[in-house]
Amino acid sequence: MTRFLLCLGALGMASSAYLVAYYAPVEATMGLSQKIFYIHLPLAWWGLVSFALVFFASLAYLWKRHSRFAHLALASCEVGEVCAILTVISGMIWGRAAWGVWWTWDPRLTTALVLCFIYAGYLLVHGLDFAAERRRLVLAVIGCVAFIDVPLVFFSSRIWRSIHPAVFTKSGAGLTEEMLLTVLCAVFALGFFVLGLIRLRYQILLLEERLTAHSRKL
Repeated sequence: MTRFLLCLGALGMASSAYLVAYYAPVEATMGLSQKIFYIHLPLAWWGLVSFALVFFASLAYLWKRHSRFAHLALASCEVGEVCAILTVISGMIWGRAAWGVWWTWDPRLTTALVLCFIYAGYLLVHGLDFAAERRRLVLAVIGCVAFIDVPLVFFSSRIWRSIHPAVFTKSGAGLTEEMLLTVLCAVFALGFFVLGLIRLRYQILLLEERLTAHSRKL
C-alpha cells in the first residue's frame, strides 16, 4: 500500500506538472506567476490535513495509550511540517510577484507562520531526552492544543480582513474549467504522495520501536 500510494502520487504529480505547464491557461492579471497556485494550494491543504491527523491520533493516544497512535501523530506532524514550510515559502514567492513584497502580516500568512512554529515546537519536544511514555503523553497534549490554530488558518481570510485571495467563494470557484481540473489533479496527486509518506514514516517508527524492544531483551 505504501509503494502504491507513493507511485500513484508521483505519477499524479508528473501529470499535474504537465497540466500546469501546457493545459492551464496563463492568468490575465498575474501572468505566469499565478501558476505557483497549483503548488501552493495542495501543499496548504495537505499540511492542514496532516495536522488534523496529528490531532485525532493524539486524542486516540490519550484514550487508548497505545504507542501506535503516538507514532502516527509524529509521522503526520513531520510530513505536515514540511508541507507547511513549503506553503509559506511558495506563498512568499507568489506574494513577491503579486504584491511586490516578500512578506506582509496578513491574517492568513501570520496564522500559517504561527502554525509552522507550533508544530516545530512539537518536533522539538519529541527530541528531548526523557522517558518515552511521559514524552508521548506531553506530545499528545500538545497535538490536541496545537490543532486550535488549524481552523484559524483555514478561516482567517473570512474572519478578518485579508488580502489573501479566497479560492472558493459563494459566487463560484473563481477559476476556469481548465484551472479547476488542473488544481484538482494537483491536490489529489499530492494527497496520495503525502499519505504514502506518512504511512512510510509510521512504519519506520514501528520498526524502530520493535528493534529497541528487541535490543533491550538481548
